[in-house]
Amino acid sequence: MESPRVIAGVARIVRDVAIAEELAQDALVAALEQWPRDGVPDNPGAWLTATAKHRAIDLVRRRERYARKLAEVGRDLEATPYHVDEPADPDDIDDDLLRLVFTACHPVLPAESRIALTLRLLGGLTTAEIARAFLVAETTVAQRIVRAKRTLAAKGVAFEVPYGPERDARLGSVLEVIYLIFNEGYSATAGDDLLRPALCEDALRLARVLAELMPKEPEVHGLASLLEFQASRSAARTGPNGEPVLLGDQNRTRWNRLLIARGVTALGRADAVATGVPGPYALQAAIAACHAHAHRYEDTDWARIVALYGLLAARSPSPVVELNRAVAVSMAEGPGPALEIVDRLAGESALRGYHLLPSVRGDLLARLGRTSEARAEFERAASLARNERERELLRARAQDCR
Repeated sequence: MESPRVIAGVARIVRDVAIAEELAQDALVAALEQWPRDGVPDNPGAWLTATAKHRAIDLVRRRERYARKLAEVGRDLEATPYHVDEPADPDDIDDDLLRLVFTACHPVLPAESRIALTLRLLGGLTTAEIARAFLVAETTVAQRIVRAKRTLAAKGVAFEVPYGPERDARLGSVLEVIYLIFNEGYSATAGDDLLRPALCEDALRLARVLAELMPKEPEVHGLASLLEFQASRSAARTGPNGEPVLLGDQNRTRWNRLLIARGVTALGRADAVATGVPGPYALQAAIAACHAHAHRYEDTDWARIVALYGLLAARSPSPVVELNRAVAVSMAEGPGPALEIVDRLAGESALRGYHLLPSVRGDLLARLGRTSEARAEFERAASLARNERERELLRARAQDCR
C-alpha cells in the first residue's frame, strides 16, 4: 500500500525510477528486520519514506555526478527537516504521485510501455496482472517495463509535471494509466478478492488532482466523473462473504450518493468545457450516469445507453466496447440481436482468453432457453477467469443451467 508513495518520494531525489524502486524495497526490508524487534512506528508510511529518502541521500553522496543535486537536497532538508514521527503531508504525497505518473508517461517511451511502467510503480500490479489488463503475454509486459526504466535513466528524464504542449501530449497516456489502475482495483484480475479498494482510492485521488490541475480539459473531468460513478457502487458489488453481486441484483440503497453527486458535477464540468463530440471517458461517464440515475434496475434507460455505446464505438472502437454494447442491446432489444453482435466478436484475437466474452454469450443463450449451450459457455468462462470470486460465480451460473 505504501510502496507507490515511497517510490514517488524517492524518485524526486534520485531522478531514476528504477533506483527509486530498489530503495523503496530496501526500506521495506529494513522494516521487516526492525519492526518485529523495535515495534511498529506510529506512522509506518512516514517511517518507510524517511528511511528510503535517507538511503537515497547516501547514494547521492557516493556519486560524484550528483554533487550539485546533493547540495540542493541538503539545503531542502535543512530548511524543512523530515521527522519520522510527523505524518506525511497528503498534498505532498499527491504531488509526488502525479510527478511519477507524468515521468513514467514521457514521450521517449512507447505508449504501451508508459502505461505498463506506471501500473507497476504506482498500482503495485504484477506483470501478470498488467498483461491481463492489456490482453497480451506476460513476457511482453516484463520486457516493456525493463526497457522503459532503462530508457528513462539513459535519457535523464526529469521528475516533474510538465507544462504547455508537452503536458498535453502526455495527457492521453496519463488518463489511460489512471483508468487501468482503477479498473484493477474495481475488478481484480486475479486473487481471492473481487475488489482492491486501495487501487481505486489511488486512481480516484489522482483523477481528482489532475482535474484541479487541468480544469479546461474535458476528458480529465470525464475520467474523474466515470471513476466517481463507478466507485459509488463498490459497497453493493460484493455480498457478505465477498461474493460478486451482479448489477441487476445490487441493493442500490447502498450506492454512495455523495460519490454519485460528485460524478454528476464532474460530468457537468466536462460538458461545459467540451467542444464537439465528447471524448471516450466523458461518454463512458454518461453511460455510468444512466445507471446512477435509475433507482431500480428496471428503470434503466437502456435505449440511451445503446446510443451512447454507439457513439463510443465510433469515437474509440474496440472489441471490448462492442461486447459492452451487446449487453446494452440485449436489454433494450432482446438477447437475439445481441447474440449476433457477440458471435461476430468470436474471431477477435484481442478477446482470445477474455473470460467475459463466453460469460456474456452464456447469459444470452440462457435467456434464449438454450441452456446446454449456455452451460458450456459459463464453464469455459470459468476456466478462463483468474479471479477466484468470478470463477465461483461463473461455476454457479453453469450449475444453474443444469
